[in-house]
Amino acid sequence: MKVVSLNVAVPHTVVWKGHEVRTGIFKKPVEEPVMMRRLNLDGDRQADLTVHGGPAKAVYAYPSEHYPLWKNELGEVVLPWGMFGENLTTEGMIEHEIHIGDKFRMGDAVVMVTQPRTPCYKLALKFERDDMLKRMLTNGRSGFYLAVEQQGIVKAGDAIQRIHEDPERISIAEINTLYRDGGKDANLLKRAANLEALPESWRDYLREELKSLEQAT
Repeated sequence: MKVVSLNVAVPHTVVWKGHEVRTGIFKKPVEEPVMMRRLNLDGDRQADLTVHGGPAKAVYAYPSEHYPLWKNELGEVVLPWGMFGENLTTEGMIEHEIHIGDKFRMGDAVVMVTQPRTPCYKLALKFERDDMLKRMLTNGRSGFYLAVEQQGIVKAGDAIQRIHEDPERISIAEINTLYRDGGKDANLLKRAANLEALPESWRDYLREELKSLEQAT
């Protein structure tokens, strides 16, 4: 596993469907080492802090392995690293192999996996395609957010080492399935709703799904 690219941007205003939108999704790769801090990478900021950013969403990681799949799906679109708004383009970290609560060392930093990405309209804005949200939800190529447990310098090419695997082993892909298809697995819902690393908003959602499932049976 390794860091393929580090990508940052500060928010700026663009026009989307006749409205001005402020967004930090237009990330660009940087070659130099970057300090990874509790809330973001140096040189990176989020625009709407009500839904982006914060300790549980300090860094967004996206697998480089998804890029050729998107290329085949979308056709003649140009896909430079950072195109999905990710801070880290990674190699060897696929959603079905990465678990909520797993911890990784990269460079001098230590991070913990907290949640999948649920795409918002700014992904459609970036690609100028209204179907991008549905596509990402359907195909499960969501990427995932990281909390920064130990601040440190990170650079492209750094090895990524898993230093802790959460004992519940509930993957990003499984959380994506629960969100996309609704709660159909009571045991998985119970386990996921008790994951300390998963933000409370997600746990509340899963508890509601579990309640609905139990009421229906």
